[in-house]
Amino acid sequence: MAALALTSCTNASEASTSGSTLSGSANASFDPTTITKDDTLAALVPAAIKSKGTLMVGSDTSYAPAEFLGTDGQTALGYDVDIAKAIAAKLGLQVQVRTAEFASILPSLGPKFDLGMSSFTVNHERLKAVNMVSYFNAGVLWAVQKGNPKNIDLNDLCGKTVGVQTGTVEEDPDASGRSKACTDAGKPAINIVTLKNQADVTTRLVNGGIDAMSADSPIIGYALSQTNGQLERLGDVYDAAPQGITVAKNDTALAELMTKVVNNLIADGTYAKILKSWNNTDGAITKSELNPAVSS
Repeated sequence: MAALALTSCTNASEASTSGSTLSGSANASFDPTTITKDDTLAALVPAAIKSKGTLMVGSDTSYAPAEFLGTDGQTALGYDVDIAKAIAAKLGLQVQVRTAEFASILPSLGPKFDLGMSSFTVNHERLKAVNMVSYFNAGVLWAVQKGNPKNIDLNDLCGKTVGVQTGTVEEDPDASGRSKACTDAGKPAINIVTLKNQADVTTRLVNGGIDAMSADSPIIGYALSQTNGQLERLGDVYDAAPQGITVAKNDTALAELMTKVVNNLIADGTYAKILKSWNNTDGAITKSELNPAVSS
């Protein structure tokens, strides 16, 4: 099972592309050589990036189908990866996708990564720290073992053990807020299991080590499809919000350029083609915005 096979991958793994298909991958769904360089946009590439000729992207490659490692344990795949390749090709650049722990990506923007592309939900806290270019919409969704054998009720998780990926909005404010509501009501706190890799969270749920898990809606959908009917969704999607490509806060020029490039990819149909290939058109947006207004 693809989602579970990722558990052996380490955070030291690195995947790169050279402007064509990802090396060693028979599953690469998008060929950036089909993209025509836009000279007007390419002229806006910052000198430091232009001189090295490569766009460095940080991504936690354990979050299928947005970003994950292929069966070789090195090749980055997913719709975020394909969008990164399309962005680079539009600018006449190569792209290198480096695997990093989710919580480490934002602090590494600038000195280590030009962009962070790892299903980052746009929220007030992140907007204070980085620039965010919207490119996708997703909400929170939960999953349990098939048949819900532990009778998990999304409205009463007090005392239950739930799994989330470290640093996500599912961890905080969602699960943490639910747990505080439990203790405020004199009930047992939720036992929140936070793991660095989403694939490990999925494995725990399949094996019964946790009672339920939550993640972004496309990630839960993919996990259900990849675990041979061992899991099912719990409840409906909620708190839908834009996700953003992240750029260092002091690099407004690069952030503005990314907004223009994403809108260019939307206009020429590349964006829709990529999402369709990953069966995630439900999350498509019609216009990218820099630091969009959000409710939380």
